[in-house]
Amino acid sequence: IMDWYSRKVLAWRLSNSMDADFCVEALKEAIAKHGTPEIFNSDQGSQFTSGAWIDVLTEAKIKISMDGKGAWRDNRMIERLWRSLKYECVYLNAFETGSETRARIGRWLKYYNVERPHSTHGLLTPNEAYASRTEPMRIAA
Repeated sequence: IMDWYSRKVLAWRLSNSMDADFCVEALKEAIAKHGTPEIFNSDQGSQFTSGAWIDVLTEAKIKISMDGKGAWRDNRMIERLWRSLKYECVYLNAFETGSETRARIGRWLKYYNVERPHSTHGLLTPNEAYASRTEPMRIAA
């Protein structure tokens, strides 16, 4: 689960199945730790169209936004994260076990959030950008 503004990874899970449960757990963790967003964007994968996923969003009164088929631009921030994770962590290591994979990915994501500057925010890390954001200005018409 990523905050689009700051690019901070708010919660994550690793699974070797396409089951929705691990995604729902990450969603619930992100909401519990970081609050309820106004809108949540995802692709149309089976995890994100499942009843369990939709129920969490609906019960929290979060607006649902889903990308159209093949609309990679709508989800480019998370796609860029996956590319970086694969090239900087996964492809460089031969993980022996699921627990080793989870630990190494966890270390990389901590590095990503805490140490890795992001050009979009004047070289702030995602954590710094997340902490320094201000509430959006309300515009009266």
